[in-house]
Amino acid sequence: MSIVTLPLLKSQLNIDHDADDALLEHKIAAAEDWTAGYLGKPLADFNPVPAGIVEAVLQLAAHLYENREAVLIGVNAYELPYGVIDFLRPHSVVVTGHVAE
Repeated sequence: MSIVTLPLLKSQLNIDHDADDALLEHKIAAAEDWTAGYLGKPLADFNPVPAGIVEAVLQLAAHLYENREAVLIGVNAYELPYGVIDFLRPHSVVVTGHVAE
């Protein structure tokens, strides 16, 4: 079961058409898979799912949709505060290579 719905991601991206629904669903799945891997446990283990985790998945899925290649050319990129890692860090099983207590 997905923690981020298609309508929620479309709202995040200000999309009001259905042309990219299949692609958006794929981006949600990829973002949730990456998030679970970072956290070290399945998202289904969170009940309820913290808002920070939902926000991280939204940000990552939106990023994957808007930047469909692994490399950006001719663009300066800077990590924003309160990005994906910042939202996930408090919920991670593994912190800096050590198991969280």
